[in-house]
Amino acid sequence: MKDFSLVYIPVGVPTFHLESAQDQFERSIKLLRSVDANAVCPDKMLLNLDDLRAYMQGLEPDLIVFQNLTFANAAYMSEVLRRFDCPMLLWTLREPVIDGGRLRLNSLTGAYSAANTLRAFDARPFAYAFGAPEEESVIRAVTASAEAARVKKAMRSLKLSAVGHTPQGFGFGRALDSELMSTFGVELEAIEARELIDLAKGYTDADCAEYLRKTENATCGLDKTPERNRLDHARLYKAYTDYVKGHNIGALASRCWPDFFTAFGTPVCSVLSLLNDDGVAAACEADIYGALSMWIGMQLSHEPVFFGDPVSLDEEENTITYWHCGAAACSLARKDTGATIGVHPNRKIGPAMDFGCEAFPEATVFRIGREPDGSFRFFIAEGSVLDKPKQFIGTSIVVKTESDSRSVIEQSVLDGFEPHFVVIKGHHAETLEALAQMFGFEVYNY
Repeated sequence: MKDFSLVYIPVGVPTFHLESAQDQFERSIKLLRSVDANAVCPDKMLLNLDDLRAYMQGLEPDLIVFQNLTFANAAYMSEVLRRFDCPMLLWTLREPVIDGGRLRLNSLTGAYSAANTLRAFDARPFAYAFGAPEEESVIRAVTASAEAARVKKAMRSLKLSAVGHTPQGFGFGRALDSELMSTFGVELEAIEARELIDLAKGYTDADCAEYLRKTENATCGLDKTPERNRLDHARLYKAYTDYVKGHNIGALASRCWPDFFTAFGTPVCSVLSLLNDDGVAAACEADIYGALSMWIGMQLSHEPVFFGDPVSLDEEENTITYWHCGAAACSLARKDTGATIGVHPNRKIGPAMDFGCEAFPEATVFRIGREPDGSFRFFIAEGSVLDKPKQFIGTSIVVKTESDSRSVIEQSVLDGFEPHFVVIKGHHAETLEALAQMFGFEVYNY
């Protein structure tokens, strides 16, 4: 994949106050280079169409920051739209001086002209920022657009695997390969769970020794798991790892119950946990859009994310507890317990992760969801993760939401969201909103 390319296109006309425009031009470049050191910027302001055309030659932008340094008519935006089809941030500058004298920039009128052309051209979605280069709202908008465009570009190189099918009644996690490709640019590969089980059964103990050691080093209490299950876990971990590496898989949604209990005798939970720490977004219950949500969260935080169900509400603490059977990444575990190994809460077979997650001051709850008509939408809620012990057998995380937690639950149930959510370290709402805008998705911001 080619390197990400943020391209700055500052346009104007020479009949306005060029000293003010030059000052804004230099300050804008400073901001853009602080967000992306490799941002592509022209050597001079683009004050006529010939300069604009010459500058655009050979560019391959992944994000365009289109700025009216001064007023410029619709022909400037039309030239850009003729050549490029990529995410765009339209940036209007604040008028620098209001003193009853000359209108120095008239950037805002130029923005209306550009936006009208954008909507008329092909109703292409775009982001918008208003303000001077040092304003916090502008810095956030540029940063969010750049991060979102990076994720969108990286998504086009993602291969996601569906390992087996969703259980009956879990159809919300299913996806068509053509739909993933046409909407997100993601390649979907499918493999039956039994193929990985058969692969695992073919390994010797010696083949899997390093995977057993790796699990022992990452977890606590594996020695309490029966030897057969420990060895079979290592076989399964090697099978998944070999498959992921051999097929260049960046995310996977794996079937788990009942197959791995009935056909193999050992759960896949802890394997998915370790894969998440290995940098592979791994969701259980074959939830494909859950896995894609995890992958997006990992791109934003550069760390594993939590995947689970909302299972408990505490109005007094304003918290929601998210939980799952035992597939959370080891690195999310509380430091006082470590990544404790236990058994699956329903099947009573191990190894499965069994711990509460560590606290972190900023968190984002996220989900790629579907509307009844099949269109996509984003669930976004920000908050923090509290210092709480394990809430139930399995892995759990307690999120204190910025909004009223009861309202978050009640409204998202009424809105019909799927029951799997991702908890990401850090506040990423603005970037996720920017990403949704680039795709033309509805945002449900709770």
